Amino acid sequence: MTRDKFTCLMARVQLILSDLIISFMWVWSCGLTKILLYNYLALGQPIREIMEGSLYVLSIFFFSWLGNNCSGGSYNPFSVSVLSDAISGDNARYWFAVGVRVPTQAIGSTIAVKLIIWAFPEIDHDAILNVDIFRGALVEGALTYLIVVISLEASENHNNNFFLETWISSVCELALHILGTDLTGGCMNSAYAMGWAYARSDHITMNHIFVYWLAPIKATFLGVWTFRLFIRPKELDRKVKIE
Repeated sequence: MTRDKFTCLMARVQLILSDLIISFMWVWSCGLTKILLYNYLALGQPIREIMEGSLYVLSIFFFSWLGNNCSGGSYNPFSVSVLSDAISGDNARYWFAVGVRVPTQAIGSTIAVKLIIWAFPEIDHDAILNVDIFRGALVEGALTYLIVVISLEASENHNNNFFLETWISSVCELALHILGTDLTGGCMNSAYAMGWAYARSDHITMNHIFVYWLAPIKATFLGVWTFRLFIRPKELDRKVKIE
């Protein structure tokens, strides 16, 4: 094995480990936030919801910073970090993202859910489908489509401004999460949903596969296509005119 190949291999190993650890930490972060706000702090509903939203945005900032400093690891299969590999046009990067990174994130989330349920049995389960399968798929698909387009647009236009890029993505993700919370959990994260579904032993049901995997994946491809066809050309034209 040449030195370049060995370096590339070690970089991928580091990325896999980063995905595993960050996915694990994200589940614990969400779980501990809910336990703290709903079980231990006697807060009124408006204050509790404001704190929950604020902590959600801060968590996204922290995990985005952590991912940037840990080989590009991510907790979400639909993050820009994973999408950049999946849509690069390189078959090796595509299969690495789909066949290795996404399953690693699902494994990290599943381990975290099992441990947090063991440590805090009173915790409420997340990613629960409260509507029929077709409406659930429509909701998760629409939410995923929107966050993919927004994240790609923010990354394209504010790539050199970490705060602005993350602020746009995090606030929009929070808003979309709130819209879908009572219907599907507003996950927009198949790995996270997989962890909770596995804990309930419904991870291989049609409802879970269709709502939390197939619909978001199709929405992701549609979002990427929309971005490439309508948004990126306009941005390139604007840059050309400025130059």
